[in-house]
Amino acid sequence: ATGLDFPEGGPIWLRDGSLLLVEIKAGTLIRIYPNGKKEIIAKLGGGPNSCAVGPNGHIYVTQNGGFEWLSIGKNNSFLTVPTVQASDYETGSIQVIELSSTLTTSRISTLFTEGIDTKGNTVKLKGPNDLVFDRSGGFWFTDHGKSRERERDITGVFYVDSRGESCREVVFPLNSPNGIGLSPNGSRLYVAETLTGRLFAYDVISPGKLKTAKGNLIYSAPEGYMFDSLAVDSEGNICVATLGRGSWGTGGISVIKENGTGLRNFITTGDFFTTNICFGGIDLQDAYITLSGTGKLVKMRWHCPGHRCNFEELLHSESNL
Repeated sequence: ATGLDFPEGGPIWLRDGSLLLVEIKAGTLIRIYPNGKKEIIAKLGGGPNSCAVGPNGHIYVTQNGGFEWLSIGKNNSFLTVPTVQASDYETGSIQVIELSSTLTTSRISTLFTEGIDTKGNTVKLKGPNDLVFDRSGGFWFTDHGKSRERERDITGVFYVDSRGESCREVVFPLNSPNGIGLSPNGSRLYVAETLTGRLFAYDVISPGKLKTAKGNLIYSAPEGYMFDSLAVDSEGNICVATLGRGSWGTGGISVIKENGTGLRNFITTGDFFTTNICFGGIDLQDAYITLSGTGKLVKMRWHCPGHRCNFEELLHSESNL
């Protein structure tokens, strides 16, 4: 698909070949059909950054509150670039979209605008970015924070329990936390920082609890690159959408070995803002990648099946397709 307005996460693959994903600049949740047709599912406003399916079949959205935007380029070739906190920014939040059996929106609500930090204080969510559900029905999410002309937020990783009753910070501080994911067996949590280009791993001991809040640094991107969202394949490789330009080329997917021993390979996309990846297809070997700077969703074959996120099968019933 082309002509998208800074597309980002999920994406969530559906059995009919369509995908759900957000457009950050447009403030929408959309459905892209195999022929490239775009359908708006929900108008969310602000800056919806990613989405995932919860245990109730609803779509949960990390809402960053919005950016100011620039278009850079010439000769009808432009790159869309998010910059500082939007002038009409109010807060970051977690939103919930309840869908009908035909995947049309029946209700949009706000689950959280605040959380409890690691010291027990109530803090406002600044710019929730990415999220992943565990098998218990709870979910982890990164708060990327917001940038202003002379400052930016220092933020961390939060966990929401399976009842949706508590939102508490588990890891602090991090520098621009972005992509987040779980290993196939759920025992490791991966978090990518954007500005530093670092990937951390944490041992999960139970829902919402880590062995230690100090992550193990398993990979650092080379000069010129930054990390965005991520997915995990069936071999346990951490597939990190990679921003920037350097010795590897312009934008792409860094495929990092599960044990942190280094890079398996780097797949160049040519878009500076390569922001997300998910797996779909009947065999889960179709990789869908968001090229946000040029407004595209592209597909490529992967060397192995991807790992399907928890609860995505709830959108695969006949009534939904």
